[in-house]
Amino acid sequence: ERFGLKDLGNQTQSRLARLGVDQSFARSTALITDFSARPEVVRVLVEGHRLSYAHLCNPAFAAEMSLIDPLPHQRIAVYETMLRQSRLRFLLADDAGAGKTIMAGLYIREMLSRRLIRRVLIVAPAGLLGNWKRELKTLFSLEFSIITGSDARTANPFLGNGSDRLIVSVDTLAGETTFRCLQHPDVEPYDLVIFDEAHKLSADREQDFYVRKTDRYKVAESLAGIHTDSPRWQLSWKSRHLLLLTATPHMGKDFPYYCLWRLLEPEALSTFDAFNSYPPAARAKHFIRRTKEEMVYLDGRPIYPMRISDTLSYDLTQGEISEQKLYDETTEYIQTFYTPTSVMNTTAAQLAKSVFQRRLASSTFALKRSLEKRNEKVTQYIADIKAGRITAKQLAARAKRLRDLFDEQTADEESLNNGCEANELAEDEILGGVIARSIVDLEVEAVKLKSLIELADSVLEKGDESKFAKLREVIQDPKYKDEKLIIFTEHRDTLTYLVNRLEGLGFAGKVAKIHGGMDYQERQQQVDFFRKPANQGGATYLVATDAAGEGINLQFCWLMVNYDVPWNPARLEQRMGRIHRYGQKHDPVIIINIVAGKTREGRVIKTLLDKLERIRKELSSDKVFDVVGRVLEGVSIKSYIERALTEEGAESAMREIDERLTKERVKQVQEEEKRLYARVGDVEIELSRIREEIERESYRRLMPGYVRRFLEMSLPLVGAKIDGNPGDVFSIKPVQPKALDPLLPILEKYPKGAQSRFTVNKPESGSDAVFLHVGEPFFDAYREYICARFAQDALRGAVFIDPTATEPYLFHLVLVTVVRKADPSMKAFSGTQTLDYRLVGLKQNGNGEVQECPVEQLLVLKSGSGITPSSARLAADAANMSETAKAYALDVIARQAAERQRAALLESLAEREEYVRRGYDYEYAELASARAAVNRKLRDGDSTAAARLEDIKKRQAALDKRRDEALAVIRREPDLIAPGEVTFLAHALVVPAPISKEMERYDAEIERIAMSVARAHEEALGARVIDVSTSELAVAAGLSEYPGFDLLSYRPDGSKLSIEVKGRARIGEIELSDNEWAKACNLRDKYWLYVVYDCATAYPRLLRVQDPFGKLLVKVLGGVKISETEIFDAAENE
Repeated sequence: ERFGLKDLGNQTQSRLARLGVDQSFARSTALITDFSARPEVVRVLVEGHRLSYAHLCNPAFAAEMSLIDPLPHQRIAVYETMLRQSRLRFLLADDAGAGKTIMAGLYIREMLSRRLIRRVLIVAPAGLLGNWKRELKTLFSLEFSIITGSDARTANPFLGNGSDRLIVSVDTLAGETTFRCLQHPDVEPYDLVIFDEAHKLSADREQDFYVRKTDRYKVAESLAGIHTDSPRWQLSWKSRHLLLLTATPHMGKDFPYYCLWRLLEPEALSTFDAFNSYPPAARAKHFIRRTKEEMVYLDGRPIYPMRISDTLSYDLTQGEISEQKLYDETTEYIQTFYTPTSVMNTTAAQLAKSVFQRRLASSTFALKRSLEKRNEKVTQYIADIKAGRITAKQLAARAKRLRDLFDEQTADEESLNNGCEANELAEDEILGGVIARSIVDLEVEAVKLKSLIELADSVLEKGDESKFAKLREVIQDPKYKDEKLIIFTEHRDTLTYLVNRLEGLGFAGKVAKIHGGMDYQERQQQVDFFRKPANQGGATYLVATDAAGEGINLQFCWLMVNYDVPWNPARLEQRMGRIHRYGQKHDPVIIINIVAGKTREGRVIKTLLDKLERIRKELSSDKVFDVVGRVLEGVSIKSYIERALTEEGAESAMREIDERLTKERVKQVQEEEKRLYARVGDVEIELSRIREEIERESYRRLMPGYVRRFLEMSLPLVGAKIDGNPGDVFSIKPVQPKALDPLLPILEKYPKGAQSRFTVNKPESGSDAVFLHVGEPFFDAYREYICARFAQDALRGAVFIDPTATEPYLFHLVLVTVVRKADPSMKAFSGTQTLDYRLVGLKQNGNGEVQECPVEQLLVLKSGSGITPSSARLAADAANMSETAKAYALDVIARQAAERQRAALLESLAEREEYVRRGYDYEYAELASARAAVNRKLRDGDSTAAARLEDIKKRQAALDKRRDEALAVIRREPDLIAPGEVTFLAHALVVPAPISKEMERYDAEIERIAMSVARAHEEALGARVIDVSTSELAVAAGLSEYPGFDLLSYRPDGSKLSIEVKGRARIGEIELSDNEWAKACNLRDKYWLYVVYDCATAYPRLLRVQDPFGKLLVKVLGGVKISETEIFDAAENE
């Protein structure tokens, strides 16, 4: 069984073997449950298992152990939506800066804790690989490996040790070599696949219904399990869980948006029409999008600060050698040499116009570089044509492949090629793809290019570029003195120019830079350089292309300059999202756009930006930039600026922008998006409930108290100890020689300085101490070592004392599973899969009756010293009794859990069947339409139509079989849900306290008096007091069965006290259980110890100690004992 107990056992043994642990003690032998083991050993093992299933104690355990405090929208997404789905197929589309990486990390950590996933593959843009690796390790203690193309050429990175948690760039994975490694028959399926910046998985539909898919989209199809006939993309498996992350899911284009959804439910959403008919309730199971306005803190304050956008206009220099002269002559050059009558390919000419317009607006230096590149191409073409090395037909064919990456993509893309950005490579192709109609025209163009290059050189030599002068004004503005500043440009040539100019102003060593020619490690080094305070050697300025426009967190900076304003509004929004995001402390965030306001293109851009800012203020919403593409539907910003080559075109573009971009239209589009995305505004409504849940969770937390107590109890058992203050930073030292040797291999993987610095408290930023918690590699290895070493002792059992019991009983710790059995006749069910694990405590009386009890039962009991006469018969019959308990676990607990899962599937069965049928019906109709269209093309003589027609016929023929198989899978699954294995992990014989000793201390009347005195004290202060001293009362109050205290007191001032009450007949020491002491450690100042002395007299005395964990010196001996002297010294002065 893939995730079953056998597999888990093998994993533990394998891991322990790698640690060098002698496992002879763990070999299977015939065990007799004779209760001869030491109670402290059994208690430690039970606690070790309980900690490993931490989510059963605190359902939000990942939030507890990670170095983040999840925000309300993150909690709703992860804990109330994603984790509730047995098969996650989800599009998480919150606005930029909402913490999608954090939500993914929480989900991974929770699913790992539940044993529902083991192998995780994260597919992200190349520039974000390091960010993923760092955040998962830093925030969640999750170790992932980054794989590169070279890894796939030397070995198969998806096989063997270290392949369970991988991060790979989408283009590397789409490469033939790497994807072939993924197709290897020995590669195990990845349980969870995450695609970051999922909008890059692009696909679109042509007018003849042909869907053009990028290789990136084909990779996603394969991992999602979408059928393909191409061996290049076939996988023998599919990922069960698929998570798509993007802040820009729609991009103003309906069909590519549908294509993302198709990855989630391929059968039900087989066509665009099927998607349009998919009801909102069904969509809500697969999708969440939160806008900036919706995201708030727990107290209702907005997460995002105000965003102010300002446009600064500058005038071009004038004169014979000036920017104005260069602008006019370049415009004339474009209008002369890039017209339909002067070139072979008008599409290429239009793209080249855009290149020159962008470069002209960016910087003289960038324009000069483009002119030089075009001149090189023209000169080469002239030589090649004269020498007969190339024909005009071949040149024309090249131009057909050209596309505008700036307009199509939201940021610089993946492919690193000799240190170039993807858009640089595309621009080079564009500049080489425009071919004049004759060699004479090429020669004339070459003369003009030479003249323009000379003019650009002359302008640069003057050193007074007006655009940079405007940037210098921003830098020198007293408001921004010494503030960190991000400067975005669209071109690396302009980046180089800006870096040189800034360094020339005296900022050498203070300028960081990021561009698409850098790998993720270089980019991260520059981010770290920029993050570092300037007075500690860090950068003051970051100059970046759009390679830094996505996924990089720069919220430590609040000032941004768009040196070049992008023509694609999605790029503008992505840029702003680097600083306008969760964690930004400065209010407001300032965005400055620099525009040549008197040029035709500049006037168009300024009209757009001014109108956007005016509408933003009127609507009090930052969601204006996001919807520009949809407001101007059918006409791109790029097309407006391209019109600005002429005065008439500029004027018409400005008029049209003014008419179409209105407050009313923006509000209309926002309302359309609300309908499109659904689920709007629920975060603020749920705040009160979420606050209550977080409060309840605070009483269920395991850290730091239970982790610390586990270490304190277990280390002496293996000959080691805590050296130093366990409440701060400590080391672990061997008391016996070689006691820690089994753990040295994993410890040696840590930095030298960290190997002896541990803490169980969340460390402060910058701390080098290892934060020990469940999920942290060293702690997990240590916990597994303890559980393996003492496994047989726990099954042998031990004796414990329950002061509240009147009869002896047995305690069993059991692991229960629910599985989906294999059905070899169906590919989807080729192997058994575990669907649920439950760690269960069972309490069994002398009559054999069994009931479920808390797993932490042993933490509230005292250690016994042997089998008592009254329990001898029960102990002797332990083997038979255990079989009865096992039958109960299987027939009641496991079977009921399996039935719940089966019922959930059956409840939605008819609905799912209907969606699949409709999906195939839509696909039938679409293929019929496509077949008719191709037949028309075939009759018209289209040479490619015959092959397309055959492909459509094959797809039609296969539909019936695929539909029947899909329906069969849906119908069969409920029948395969069944109880899995039930495994005993520990036993205990629990006996009543001897009357002569413990019963004297546990006097019900004394405890009643103490509780009454404590409650009266709180009520006299006007508090609302809730009794949680029994399991029934605690559960009724929303707590665990053993909360670790007796009273919850809600004071009028809003404070909440967790009060443990102890009563004594006279005066003497008192004792706290391990459970109570760990809870005192967790709650600290909120935990109070109320000790009532002289309960047997007419005048009981109340002493109150706040934070007993921090104030009292204790003796640890099978519990925590505190002397009366300590109580009197630490008590509050009344």
